[in-house]
Amino acid sequence: MSETGLDLLLDRMAISDVVHAYATGLDRRDWTLFRSIFTDSIEMKFDSAGIRSGTYSADAWVRSARRLFAGFSATQHTSSNHVHDVRGDEATCVSNMQAEHFVHREEGDGLADGDERWTLGGYYVNELVRQPGGWKLAEVTLNVTWRSGNPEVPKIAIARGRAAEE
Repeated sequence: MSETGLDLLLDRMAISDVVHAYATGLDRRDWTLFRSIFTDSIEMKFDSAGIRSGTYSADAWVRSARRLFAGFSATQHTSSNHVHDVRGDEATCVSNMQAEHFVHREEGDGLADGDERWTLGGYYVNELVRQPGGWKLAEVTLNVTWRSGNPEVPKIAIARGRAAEE
């Protein structure tokens, strides 16, 4: 295999590692890992999930995710079918996603058995740049194509997260 072919394979692996670290950081609440995968300024396009798109400092985005995810009992994000387009020090990785969100039932919360789960499915378009420390996410677009479960779960999680802060 030529050096160029090997370099491309190594880049594709490193890019997929960044995309997987996005899910791992969220699900394990590993905010140091989660912060490590972003450029200092990031463009986040999450309108399809009801989150306002915009340019954020990576630190602000991580703080926001930390607050949002504090109220979930558990989450599980999967990332598959990575398609890479590497262009020198820039790359695009399109990846399928499924995101499971859970809240445990608590007395008086009105949740019936089976109402504790909310699932999103779709795909990400991830734009990355190569930096001295490796590949970093510079822009992330979430395209939600389907939903199932209880759409109130995120609201419950946000309320629980706020209550825990107080």
